[in-house]
Amino acid sequence: MTPSDSSITLSPIGWVESVFKEKFGTPRQSGVVPSASGVLHFYPPYDQEAAFEELEGFSELWLITQFHLIAEEAFRPRVRPPKLGGEKKVGVFASRSPYRPNRLCLSTVKLDEIFIAKGRVSLAVSGLDLVDGTPILDVKPYLPYADARPQATTSFGLAPVDLISVTPLDDSTYAGIEAGEIKLLTEALQAQPQPAYAKMGQGFGLTLGDLNIRWSLQETGIVVEGIKKNS
Repeated sequence: MTPSDSSITLSPIGWVESVFKEKFGTPRQSGVVPSASGVLHFYPPYDQEAAFEELEGFSELWLITQFHLIAEEAFRPRVRPPKLGGEKKVGVFASRSPYRPNRLCLSTVKLDEIFIAKGRVSLAVSGLDLVDGTPILDVKPYLPYADARPQATTSFGLAPVDLISVTPLDDSTYAGIEAGEIKLLTEALQAQPQPAYAKMGQGFGLTLGDLNIRWSLQETGIVVEGIKKNS
């Protein structure tokens, strides 16, 4: 049998409302920022209650989405993963790079709550690695007996053993910032969103929910130098 070479058309079934408002600072993997919350919104007819029956019995979900902020371009067989310093190239299929065929993304998130309003369903989730407005293509329950592979090995991309420290510049830096927001920004910065070529002492900006955060990479870790809260 000859495989079909016809094109496949995918239509979003919904979109992600996320604390991450831009690509920079959005975690490179799901689950590394546990406090990163969001809501999955669905378009009709995918928002009806019948489509979500029994979903409350699952604690985790698979999300299939699309890197919509990545421009479509010619296929590149090799990419530079940030985990390898942004210098070494590997095959695109040996990476999680967003610069890939169809720009598809696979994430696991924690299902926190199911909202139903006027017969329409939305899902509150956490552990997001998706930017605000990301199109949702499908949602599936996570099955521990089939999906968890503790024996799996990897040649690169291992999580750091010791988390980098994140500290305020002074006692006034976190003034007016809620404890939950401090926890979120700490987790987001511990994921080290800076590029691999970042120099010691270099400053960066990060938009996280309603917070505009200024921070720098220092010998002692990450130092939060200022926070402006959007009204």
